[in-house]
Formats: sequence, C-alpha cells, structure tokens
Amino acid sequence: MTTETTSAGTTESETVRKILTATGDTWAVVGLSSNRARAAYGVAAVLQRYGKRIVPVHPKAETVHGERGYASLADIPFPVDVVDVFVNSEHAGGIADEAVAIGAKAVWFQLGVVDEAAYARTRAAGLDMVMDRCPAIEIPLLG
Repeated sequence: MTTETTSAGTTESETVRKILTATGDTWAVVGLSSNRARAAYGVAAVLQRYGKRIVPVHPKAETVHGERGYASLADIPFPVDVVDVFVNSEHAGGIADEAVAIGAKAVWFQLGVVDEAAYARTRAAGLDMVMDRCPAIEIPLLG
C-alpha cells in the first residue's frame, strides 16, 4: 500500500480504511451491469459479502445481485455514501462531479481509472477519494 500523504494530511491507506469502514454502507457502483464477465460484477459481490448495499448504476438500469439498478446517479432516490467508478478514465471526472452533486461522501476510482483533475475537484468539494485501487482487494486486508 502506498503511504502518500493527501492534502488533508492523511495517507492514502488511511483514506482507504476510512471509506471501507466508516463512510457508510451504501455504494453506488457506476458501470455495474448483469454481465458476469465484467470486473464490476465480481467486485459488487465482494462488497455485498462485506455488508455493503450495492446500487447498480448503468444506462440499462438492470437489477444486479438482487439490487435495483438506476440509469444515473441522479436517478437514485436515496442517499449514497460511496460512488465506486468502473468507467474509462476519460468519463470518470464527470461521474465524480455527479457524486459531489448528489451529496456522496466519497468517490472510489477503480484500478486503471485515473483523473488527477477530478481527484483535485472532488477533494476540494470535501469528499474522500481514492484512485486506481480496488475495494475488493483492499477490504479483506483490513482484518
């Protein structure tokens, strides 16, 4: 794990722990569909096993892992704690901005999803954020 210090003075590992243990249990998973071959499908299942409520967000608005899907973050009619982003980096910044707009507490960009400008905007808006990490890898390490 990296020990980079964020602008708030906490390490990235501390932010990962906070998001996974203290931020809240409702996770909107952007890019989650019923396609079992996609990484989002497996990661959402792991989050559920660890007690998180997953909310699929995908243009098809499919029900996945027993949870009703929504076409966009703005369509979700209840508060979301964490927005987990499984989209290409070039689209991720817009999702981070939507997460801020809906009042999420944190944004998580998956492995390979990096947008430094979106990270800066999201942190400046007061949200916790990590990039290029996977909660399904991190959560079992918390022990």
